Amino acid sequence: MAQRQPVAIIDIGSNSVRLVVYAGRQRAPSPIFNEKVMAGLGAGLGETGELDAKSQRRALMALQRYRLLLKHMRVRHVQVVATAAVRDARNGLEFVREVERIGLPCEIVSADAEARYSGLGVVSAFPGADGIVGDLGGGSLELVEVAHGETQRRISLPLGVLRIEPGKSGAKAALLVLREGLKESGLAKAGRGRPFYMVGGSWRALAQIDMADTDFPLPATHHYRMKPRRAGDLRRLTEKDGDWEKAVSAARKAGVPVAAMVLKHITEELEPSDLIVSASGLREGILYSALRPAMRRKDPLVEAARDAGGGEHRFGQHGDLLHEWIAPLFEDKPSMGRLRLAACLLADVAWQAAPMFRAERGVEMALHGDWTGVDASGRVIMAQALSSNFGREDLPDARLRDLVKPANLQRAHCWGLAMRLGQRLSGGVGSVLERTSLSADRRTLRLNVPRAEGALAGDAVRRRLDRLAQAFNLEADVAADL
Repeated sequence: MAQRQPVAIIDIGSNSVRLVVYAGRQRAPSPIFNEKVMAGLGAGLGETGELDAKSQRRALMALQRYRLLLKHMRVRHVQVVATAAVRDARNGLEFVREVERIGLPCEIVSADAEARYSGLGVVSAFPGADGIVGDLGGGSLELVEVAHGETQRRISLPLGVLRIEPGKSGAKAALLVLREGLKESGLAKAGRGRPFYMVGGSWRALAQIDMADTDFPLPATHHYRMKPRRAGDLRRLTEKDGDWEKAVSAARKAGVPVAAMVLKHITEELEPSDLIVSASGLREGILYSALRPAMRRKDPLVEAARDAGGGEHRFGQHGDLLHEWIAPLFEDKPSMGRLRLAACLLADVAWQAAPMFRAERGVEMALHGDWTGVDASGRVIMAQALSSNFGREDLPDARLRDLVKPANLQRAHCWGLAMRLGQRLSGGVGSVLERTSLSADRRTLRLNVPRAEGALAGDAVRRRLDRLAQAFNLEADVAADL
């Protein structure tokens, strides 16, 4: 598996200064450290044209800490990028020189490059993404068209949450800027009927508010989906004090009403089909842009599951063989097939847990793992497969069933039963799966084993075979091959 040494990206934004250290696989690497400081470099920039001295001090103190941490972590590759606030400020270059005195070479990213990286971050996390990306920061709003694995038309607008005046006058001025930018870029018509991907902390905060308001059963905001009409509901909700404030951090509260207003304008102008939240943006786009085309084409969910499963399997990489072994029983669409593969890759992750907790461990990984390329429905489908794999049919929260079509949930249950059979038969050893097979006709589900190794199909194996056959409404049979 293609692995990478730890790499770090420091993103000096208009609102926050964030350090993320990534490690593991090259495709969709895992963040192993993530810290931000709300420095507010863009605060007051519209009035003074300069970075505030107090905000600079906060940012530089954070950067000094980051440099020391990276030294102790022995992270050799560090990329520091500064975006809208530093780019637009008269004293931005002076600030960059202060950053470099700390020992952190810093690049001021152009507006076009920032938009491109934000779009690529979504492309990285959403295979097949086709729509408009909106990255809302403290100092700017990047709008990017994505399709066919690339960014297309894009524009950067001065509509960050720290730049827009609250109230009716600010909303009116923001709408004018947005309309002019959409007209100039041609994105207005391009967005109609296509998803709008929401990137940025302020919009993730809106998702958290919506999740609390609708009693959504999963906490992950990545790939959270809303209908465009919810933008108006969220704007009305956040215009006054209320319970919504409990759903977001104190640092995000001030920008949330402005973010809701901008989102409402965008839905009215673009007329998107859906609003989809992305936790991947600029930083992930920078990493993705450096990958070779063959690596870019890999499925981020499958690669992440292979990485997670491969580290915990008892006898090495076993999940791919398990998937090949159960595949003859299932003719699934590609969208379901990738979930089946991911579940198989995770099928052996809980063997170190006490038997009574293995189902919980597997389900927890599926529902709350740091996955990209999978929505809430996909997480629940994987969780059902792993729950059944570990001998438990029910999910921990009945509300989860409402996120999935019943037929898909039943399908995942059958995957899990087949995985469970394969695990018991093989003891987690791949060579057993290579010498045996499953097949089915209209009446019989058959386990095929070599005649010389017929004892592999012991009582425990036959019981699991019977259970799987019942799920298919078939008879179970063991056939000894020559």
